[in-house]
Amino acid sequence: MQKNYDVTIIGGGPVGMFAAFYCGLHQLSAQLVESLPQLGGQLTALYPEKQIWDVAGLPGITAAKLVDQLKQQLAIVDVDQFTGEKVTDVVANADGTFTIHSANRTSQSKSVVIALGNGAFHPRQLRLAGAEDLTDQQVHYFVRHKADFKGQRVAVLGGGNSALDNAKMLAEVAEQVTLIHRRDQFRGHELVADQLRAMDGVDMMTPFLPRNLEVNDDQSLTLSLKKMRSDEERQLTVDKLVVNYGFTSNNDALSNWSLQLASDHHQIKVDQQMATNVPGVYAIGDAVTYPGRTALIATGFGEAPIAVAALAKRLYPEKSMAIHSSSLKIN
Repeated sequence: MQKNYDVTIIGGGPVGMFAAFYCGLHQLSAQLVESLPQLGGQLTALYPEKQIWDVAGLPGITAAKLVDQLKQQLAIVDVDQFTGEKVTDVVANADGTFTIHSANRTSQSKSVVIALGNGAFHPRQLRLAGAEDLTDQQVHYFVRHKADFKGQRVAVLGGGNSALDNAKMLAEVAEQVTLIHRRDQFRGHELVADQLRAMDGVDMMTPFLPRNLEVNDDQSLTLSLKKMRSDEERQLTVDKLVVNYGFTSNNDALSNWSLQLASDHHQIKVDQQMATNVPGVYAIGDAVTYPGRTALIATGFGEAPIAVAALAKRLYPEKSMAIHSSSLKIN
């Protein structure tokens, strides 16, 4: 027999996990469905040791620790969790409910919260001859374990938060870290950039752009760098190269669903209650767009209770929704 839920949260990243907890907090029957084998989304899959700085009250918490604490929080409430299960379709039924299809089962839900983040993501590649053949050997796009870089000379390419955070993290274990960016100003947090400038064993090379890459006999790499708006060129030899040029991402899976969701630049349009154009369907996190939105984990954490409160009022208009957690009894 198919189980009929009040809420189905699709996407088990940090924002989806918090939304599931908030559903349980208000005793809504909920299921959390995640396509990856484990909860945590990109934090778990790509950079578990990266420090997260945009969550209030948890300065510099590692991604793995944040996910672990979200799991502990989620364990307090009664929410069904399904991992390794990709949602293949969401069908709006005539009675206003929804049928959720995945590879191995079908379930019913009175409402849906989409928390897919950026969906499928791929790192922007280093466009130098030979770089593709070195991927996951000398050239890396993710730092899953900083111990893999211990005692080595590492160059980090990029100027955003990922590049700055990875450079700072690797400086703790590497022999030398060189951060290379094509501009003098960084797009990431200036505080972290200032911290890097003050660290021993860290060199900031700006504004330089890599032009060529060669593998040496000892398997080290020599980068040829050109200074922007100048004829100056430099050579840099390193053991490993970390490329942080950002990601290309999409939620193409949504296009295969029966729902006709309004979108803008491949992101789901929502209103102030995080409601989509389909009644009963809400969306939160980096998959959504509205004026003034900032793409931060903290933003998604704020969107989760807004969506859950709105859908609860829609499902149970007579129910009094306690706003503050101190008003609720938590075992």
